[in-house]
Amino acid sequence: MQQLGFNVPHTQVRGEPMQSPEDVAAMLRLKACGWGTQRIADELGVSRNTVKRYLRQGGWAPYARPQRSKSLEGLEEWLKARFLQHAGNAAVVLQDLQLEHGLTVSLRTVERTCAPFRQALAAEANATVRFETPPGKQLQIDFGSRHITIGGESIKVFLFVATLGYSRRHYVRAFRHERQSAWFAGLEGTFRHFGGVPEQVLLDNARALVDHHNAATREVVFNDRLAAFARYWGFRPVACAPYRARTKGKDERGVGYVKRNVIAGRAFASWAAMEAHLSWWMREIADQRVHGTTGELPAVRFIAEPVQVSVTDGELRVHHAGREVARHPELGGRRQVRCLPEHLQGIVGYRPPKADTEAPSEIVATVPPTAVPPAALQRDLIEYEAVVGGGW
Repeated sequence: MQQLGFNVPHTQVRGEPMQSPEDVAAMLRLKACGWGTQRIADELGVSRNTVKRYLRQGGWAPYARPQRSKSLEGLEEWLKARFLQHAGNAAVVLQDLQLEHGLTVSLRTVERTCAPFRQALAAEANATVRFETPPGKQLQIDFGSRHITIGGESIKVFLFVATLGYSRRHYVRAFRHERQSAWFAGLEGTFRHFGGVPEQVLLDNARALVDHHNAATREVVFNDRLAAFARYWGFRPVACAPYRARTKGKDERGVGYVKRNVIAGRAFASWAAMEAHLSWWMREIADQRVHGTTGELPAVRFIAEPVQVSVTDGELRVHHAGREVARHPELGGRRQVRCLPEHLQGIVGYRPPKADTEAPSEIVATVPPTAVPPAALQRDLIEYEAVVGGGW
């Protein structure tokens, strides 16, 4: 029998060369002669599955390239942010896509769309250096959303998550929206829950908080109301780099931890029942777990975050991390501050005492009435509105 010739394949089908029309015609002729599929495959030098496929379709047909899905058009920036946030886990991105946008596509579609972002993810991983912040230095905040069954109805709930940088303690609060008032109420709840205000708050580039952030120059313009809010409470806002989720990694992971652990597919009879569950979870679960990075319980590690103040026998003593850092005689007047000069080192404007003069052991100053810390940590948002003007 004459050996059949082969043409050079011009494309691929499912990872193997597509056969020419002449080759497929030969398969059909040999099959008509009673040859089996394995014998035909051996004769033509192709796989048995290739022969079976062409015989099943009854002849040669041009390769039809699958159409690209257009269902994700316009979501490129959102997909990139989520892809980097979830460290390249396309399956989790698919879940967020379904929950937040109501879109149902295949995992392969998400992987194909996110393929260009993998290079950025690899570059970020190479450039990331883990950093730890000292006690009281930093608080990281973010929002995450999830559909939760409440009273038999699926409701989109926005979860405010705050994470202390040193102890990794969490504060979680649920809202029905992610507007600016929710950010501020979440922060105030955080200060009340932890009993103090950190030096800085690291936040995302949410439109409710940041008016402009140049990714190249890192120029940041914070919203006027946020600036007034920060001045009132005495913290410094810091915006993480755009699309650099790891800059705020402790809270990014915290949001995922909250979604997986505190919610975890649970249903609640009412909104109040969900809030009660969040309070229980923070106290009994989140604070009492051994953290994977620090190796300690957040509740135990938190002891080093605040300072302890006691007044006994006419003296005020300040302890930090179990060590006495200051001791002052109790002042009899009102609105007075007494501090040690060495505690001012490193602060802008501090001038050490001259060597030829005897420096006082302590500095006493009168605090203006407007600088008196508030008695309660909860304030109406109207107070911040009065500072900058305008309406909510």
